Amino acid sequence: MPVKKIDTPAPNRRATPGTQHAGTAKAAPPQKITTPKKSAASKKPARKTPAKASGKAIKTDGTAPRKMPKALADARARMAKKRKPRVQDAATVHAIFQALHDANPDPQGELHYVNPFTLLVAVVLSAQATDSGVNRATRPLFAIADTPQKILALGEEQLRDYIKTIGLYRTKAKNVIGLCEKLISDYGGKIPQDRDELQKLPGVGRKTANVVLNIAFGQETIAVDTHLFRISNRLRLAPGKTPLEVELGLEKVVPKEFRRHAHHWLILHGRYICKATKPECEKCVVREYCDSPDKRI
Repeated sequence: MPVKKIDTPAPNRRATPGTQHAGTAKAAPPQKITTPKKSAASKKPARKTPAKASGKAIKTDGTAPRKMPKALADARARMAKKRKPRVQDAATVHAIFQALHDANPDPQGELHYVNPFTLLVAVVLSAQATDSGVNRATRPLFAIADTPQKILALGEEQLRDYIKTIGLYRTKAKNVIGLCEKLISDYGGKIPQDRDELQKLPGVGRKTANVVLNIAFGQETIAVDTHLFRISNRLRLAPGKTPLEVELGLEKVVPKEFRRHAHHWLILHGRYICKATKPECEKCVVREYCDSPDKRI
């Protein structure tokens, strides 16, 4: 019996690159994919290094920092000069002190004292306190203790009882005891008539020393307190940002005949007339020379 031949299909083999099967089309070679290069113009600029906390720009390219343009520098200099208050001319300064003198020819300090030592103690106690409050405490104190020796005999604890109505009385009592000890040991119980020597005493600063030298010894010193500082700037007598700057400025401009009482006139005027918040300009004897923005008339 003849065997019938059955044709079976050939397995479907995948063509690999470089080979070719009979009866199939030639495979196309694989294409190489290329990406276009970026031009120099299309590159992003490098990030700038941030400035440090000092505010100065940091150069990353090695070049020196640019100088401020001259026009800008000149403009800033003009603005700074414009902001600086002008000092009154000599004739106006003389007229101001003449008016204050005519209104109060013999001005007096308002602290109670009986001798240079008690004046020194009173001024030390008056720091951050009113003169009237200090006087209420010192009148009975000075009645029984008016020398360094008597204050030391009283003792710090009993001294505190006399001055306890004054602010910071514990610290002030300690300073008064300390200055009494130093006066006895270094100056024979006498008050030195020199500012530098006075400032060596506990609790004594430049303003306190100037008050004592002026009132007790008649020296032409200027004690700058908050009232005098305000008046000097408002009237443009000696504008300044610190008490020392005002003091030195006044020493240059106050006429000789008014130096002895200059600080008294300005302090009293600031305390009772030219007040900080509500100046009583209608009562002011120097209002015609005042151009302060605080002026109320």
